[in-house]
Amino acid sequence: MLAVAAIFVALHFVHLTADFPNYSEWNDWAKYTDEGWYAAAAIRHYQLGHWYVPGDFNPAAALPVWPLLELALFRFTGVGLVAARALAVSVFALALVCCYVLLQRSANVGGSAANRSRPRSLAPATVVLLLAVSPFCFVFTRIAIIEPLLVLETFATLLVATSAGEAARNEDAAPRRILSAAVPWTVLLGPMFPLMVLTKTTALFLFPAILWTLWAATGYRWRAWLRVAVPAVALGTAVWGAYYGWFVRPRYLLDYRYLFAANAYTGFEWSGLGQLLLDAMTDAAWIGKGLIVLAFGALIGSVALLFARGLRANPMQVTMLLWIAGYAVFLTYHANLQPRYYFVLAPPITVLVVLVLEPLLLSATLSLHKRPPPVADSMYVHLVRAAAAIAAGALLFAGAIAARQTLDFVLHPEYTWVNAAERLREAVEHEAQPSRAQSGTPHSRLLLSISGSDLSLMTGLPSICDDFGTMALGERIAAYKPGWYAAWNAVEDDKMEALAPFYRLRRVMSAAAFDDPDRNLLVLYRLDPIVPAGPLPPPGQRRSTLVHRSRRTKAREQPSAQQLEH
Repeated sequence: MLAVAAIFVALHFVHLTADFPNYSEWNDWAKYTDEGWYAAAAIRHYQLGHWYVPGDFNPAAALPVWPLLELALFRFTGVGLVAARALAVSVFALALVCCYVLLQRSANVGGSAANRSRPRSLAPATVVLLLAVSPFCFVFTRIAIIEPLLVLETFATLLVATSAGEAARNEDAAPRRILSAAVPWTVLLGPMFPLMVLTKTTALFLFPAILWTLWAATGYRWRAWLRVAVPAVALGTAVWGAYYGWFVRPRYLLDYRYLFAANAYTGFEWSGLGQLLLDAMTDAAWIGKGLIVLAFGALIGSVALLFARGLRANPMQVTMLLWIAGYAVFLTYHANLQPRYYFVLAPPITVLVVLVLEPLLLSATLSLHKRPPPVADSMYVHLVRAAAAIAAGALLFAGAIAARQTLDFVLHPEYTWVNAAERLREAVEHEAQPSRAQSGTPHSRLLLSISGSDLSLMTGLPSICDDFGTMALGERIAAYKPGWYAAWNAVEDDKMEALAPFYRLRRVMSAAAFDDPDRNLLVLYRLDPIVPAGPLPPPGQRRSTLVHRSRRTKAREQPSAQQLEH
């Protein structure tokens, strides 16, 4: 299973410049914008010499981790789409490694001798395989967005929390030492919290799962848990406070606040909460229809078993339930059910399904090697074997369907987006040559577009956003004087209203890209400045033109436009 998973992970690196698959069920606008938006600081650092553009959209002020990684990468590779996407795929591969190690260690969480004596579990390899062949994970790890990094950091933080908790638990059973074994892990755990938040602020909803894992790893000892949790949380708060107080507040507070204001355009209302919850559950099918059916069954079974046996029966199941519940709260609160948000839910849902089904499969397997059961127990054994066969068949079917769709994406790539970007670059380079009317002054290469940062990543053209920014669009246009405007399908009324006082728009080229009916044609306009009429000379300096009285005509006798044409 691990060998097959490795092959499918390797396939993620094939055709990295290909489109997000067209006509798929995941209609997410992130494919137009997010790769560039969250890499903008790194792109501008190398293209402009500075990462910050006042008044424009600068999300790196609040979310600096991903652009810092790209900043380091671009130093060796140069700014480019392939490098950014390869980084995202590599992050996903590391997340699978962390997931595998975490599940391997989960048998020892809580310190139970029964757990430590269990036969080697196939759950870690099964989870890794299901995630590796998932077409949902395939498409969203091949665009350079921040969700894969958040998943990696969550698994890594759970691993660190497990190590910290086990060190604190072992310390209680051993003689006191001058330097506690839990101290290095606590010092490492503390900065993991702000690291997650500075990657994506929704990481706050994942903290309960991490704190629970820490408690389970301490053997459910409050004193040991507090000895690690309190310093770790205090250290994490101090790190975040230092970043906010030293870097954000004196310089970029407006940009920091704007990121939250820009995302506050949605939000649930109590009157529509029921429909929102229904939509959130049905949209979970984006992760995989077969898998999500198993997930609903696993969710019910897991909760029922935890109520029957207690939360300590399987702490990793509780961790996954808290992860799912925490992010589900965010989805409900944000009320903007975009497919990419569900990417953070795909790993815990997959883990939960496998963990719930594993005991059933194990019981059926062991029953095959035992002596024939008594007549009274034979019916129970047959039911267990039948349920296990159904579960195994469902997992196999879900994995096979997923693998087939992923292979289809690999074998049939499309390149409409990069082709459109290349045509746009060629048009700008051709049309930007100075004209006689400009007296030899080259036309500005600055591009204005909601997809401008994505186009900067692909073409190297500098850009500003026409939608988000701390300055009004008209003020940004006046301040930065862009030379080009790239719109999807048509120029929106508010954009035209902001451009009209400064420019005449001349359509230069258009190129088909992607599949959304509202955004499937990239149109490039050249922005030609409107030259205001100069002031009239003083009356004494006007050149007098006298017309003899015999040649003058009255207003009603002046020729019409039709007569002038003839």
